[in-house]
Amino acid sequence: MSIDWNWALVIVGALLILVEVAFGGFAGFDLVLIGSSFVLGGAIGHLAGSAPVGFALASVLCIVYIAVGRRWVRRRIQMRTVQSNTDALIGQRALVIRRLAEHEPGQVKVRDEVWRAVPAAGSTGPFEPGAVVTVQSVDGVTLLVR
Repeated sequence: MSIDWNWALVIVGALLILVEVAFGGFAGFDLVLIGSSFVLGGAIGHLAGSAPVGFALASVLCIVYIAVGRRWVRRRIQMRTVQSNTDALIGQRALVIRRLAEHEPGQVKVRDEVWRAVPAAGSTGPFEPGAVVTVQSVDGVTLLVR
């Protein structure tokens, strides 16, 4: 009894895909793509009736994936961090709507939100209504502006 290597490629590829799916993408979908390369190589090798064709195609597809496709796939599945509301405020320009001084918190409007604000250490406050300031940092619910 001889082994049909093309079917072996298809079966091993399918097992790699199943392992990746069963464990929830723990390998970053590398096993899915390498398994798909095996399945495709084995299927085309079977259609061509040649095990060397199947192995060659599976090998070329795996090398192309590792050399080129892996970076592309990693970029596509990478989690992008979205700044929270307060992190996104740092560096934004704000309009003073109620006077603020060192020991006198006031209010500023950033985008369409009104925030409590105080001058940041070393800034040249006080700031009168209508002045444009820049958010330096956030301390709880208070913006420190300059």
